[in-house]
Amino acid sequence: MKINLYIIDKKGKKELYEPLVEHYRKLCRPWAQVEVHEIFTKEIARAQEQNPEAAQRSYTQALERYRGSGYDVVLDPEGKSISSFDFADLLKDRAVVNFYIGGAYGFERPFVDTSNKSVSFGRITLSHKLVKVVLMEQIFRGLSILHNHPYHK
Repeated sequence: MKINLYIIDKKGKKELYEPLVEHYRKLCRPWAQVEVHEIFTKEIARAQEQNPEAAQRSYTQALERYRGSGYDVVLDPEGKSISSFDFADLLKDRAVVNFYIGGAYGFERPFVDTSNKSVSFGRITLSHKLVKVVLMEQIFRGLSILHNHPYHK
C-alpha cells in the first residue's frame, strides 16, 4: 500500500514536528509506504499575497497533477468528522491513498467536491505542521486497526 500526503507548505528546516512525522512513517512501514510531499511554488507565494481566491486557485493548480492516481481524501474544516475506525475504512483494501492539506486559505469548493472523500479533524484551526503530525498518527492508528495491532487499544 502507498499513502501520499500532499501539503501546501514550505519545505522547512528540521523543525520541532519533523521527528514525530518520521516516527510515524517508520511505524507504518510494515503495512504501507508513506510519503510526505511539501509543495510551495512561487505562484502560490504570489497568489497568497493577492487574495484568498487567487491563493485557493494556486493550490488547485499545484495539486491537480496528483489527483486521480488513487483514493483522494481532502482535509477540510467543512468535511465530515469521523472516528478512527471510519478513518481506518478509508485505507481498507486500497492500493494508493492520497491525502491533501490545503494552504492558509483552504481549498476551492470544486477541488473538495471532486475528491473521493472530505474529512475534518474538527472546527479548530491547527498549523499545517501540527495537522501533518495528527494525520500521520491517524494513518498509523488506522493501519493498526486494520491489522489488529494492539496500538489502538
